[in-house]
Amino acid sequence: MTGSQSFTEASLTEIALSRKQTAAELRCSLFPLTGETKKTEDEARLRFVETDIVPSSRQRRSRERPVNQTNLTADSSSSKYIRIGDGSSQEFEFPENTNGVIVISSQYRSAAASRKGRQSWKQTVTVRSMDPEVLSILNVTDSGHTGLAKSYIISIRSGFPGTAQLQIQLLDLDQDSVPVLIEERTDYSIRVAPGNDDPATRLIQSGGLSHFSENPVLFALLPLIFVNKCAFGCKVEVEVLRGLLKSPVPLLLGVVGQFLLMPLYAYCVSQLASLPKALSLGLVITCSAPGGGGGYLYSLLLGGDVTLAISMTLVSTVVAAAAMPLSSALYGRLLGVHAALHVPFVKILGTLLFIAIPISLGMLVKLRLPALTRVLLALIRPFSFVLIVGGIFMAYQMGASILANVRPQIVAVGVTVPLLGLVVGAVMAKVSGLAPPQRKTVSIEVGVQNSLLALAVMQLSFRRAEADFASQAPFIVALSSTSEMLLIVLGYFAQRRLCGSAAPRSDA
Repeated sequence: MTGSQSFTEASLTEIALSRKQTAAELRCSLFPLTGETKKTEDEARLRFVETDIVPSSRQRRSRERPVNQTNLTADSSSSKYIRIGDGSSQEFEFPENTNGVIVISSQYRSAAASRKGRQSWKQTVTVRSMDPEVLSILNVTDSGHTGLAKSYIISIRSGFPGTAQLQIQLLDLDQDSVPVLIEERTDYSIRVAPGNDDPATRLIQSGGLSHFSENPVLFALLPLIFVNKCAFGCKVEVEVLRGLLKSPVPLLLGVVGQFLLMPLYAYCVSQLASLPKALSLGLVITCSAPGGGGGYLYSLLLGGDVTLAISMTLVSTVVAAAAMPLSSALYGRLLGVHAALHVPFVKILGTLLFIAIPISLGMLVKLRLPALTRVLLALIRPFSFVLIVGGIFMAYQMGASILANVRPQIVAVGVTVPLLGLVVGAVMAKVSGLAPPQRKTVSIEVGVQNSLLALAVMQLSFRRAEADFASQAPFIVALSSTSEMLLIVLGYFAQRRLCGSAAPRSDA
């Protein structure tokens, strides 16, 4: 995502407003700056106007260092010397990739100087961003004093969407020794939001990712999807299901690969690629998603075990209800991102029903209607191929603007995720001594995740800015997975045609 140019062209007195709140909710000194013009201290004082900004509903208590002396202008036992704006709000919204300033005021005056009968403004303020990827502090400028308050202009640069906590310290310099810490505040934070002109934000907000279910291509494919799932029900072998109940090794391998190894890989590769925290957690959640994305379609086309593929998808979807929150909590703590993950149980239940109902219907057709079974089995391969191509078309149609503006790091990482999953699944299956069709299926189920479920989790769990930014991860992984699997299927068909081998049996 690129920074919004409309904000960098704005004047000092303009600021991004919340979508739901009016411009009169709170007044505070926080301004975006143009990237071309540098403001002098005198200009900054002239522009020192109170600007509308969106407050956070959460307000936290600050930590204060007690002062033994009595200040001339405020009671140190009950007052805070430093504040942003009028001090009524502790969180502010700011556009991404924008230069700006924060104006901090201090009402502290040295008690030592007061005893000597003189006024002293020998003090300074230090400001540190707790998340430099989201917000960086460029410099702190002493703006002089007006009346009983002393002002400091803090130049900032916003980066990735997210929330950055500020550490503000007030130091007394009117001492004979080293500077003395008078007050420290960590209750202020700045939330960096994507610009309105950002392509990824427009895609997600206006009908792209979060409203993919409204895509007309999907409605055209729904009848094919239902018929195809019924056909897969005709491929299910009851004896294979009984065998899995007696020896569930392939199912266990799928759970280990999907919920242990893949999230670990996502964390490691995100650290190596130096991805932003929100994007790293988005990648971890994506790699913690259950199998899906048409894994049993690929198993059919590549000669895998279809019954095992369907069973693994159902089992992993159930396990995901507990595994995804645990994985997110563990790696979120390692990444320094603390967010309560909201698992969309309704969506998980819907996924299970959408798989189980038509497949069960297909199994019933196989038992009662042999003639219809033959028709469905004849349609299953061409329908599967059409669904794969249609899915790729729909994904690229929704994500054209993201592909044009996404950061190279996440593209490079996203391409490796499905490939790594395929390799991990294949190695585990071979070491466990599984038959070739089962090896293919385990490999595919570990390598192909239900990225749309991961997308839903992020949209429900995070604030809009973080959710929109982190949603790049599941989208890129989904595109990479579908594209790579289509190439593998085409290569497999080409190899069979060139070698003249017999068609593989996929109902092992």
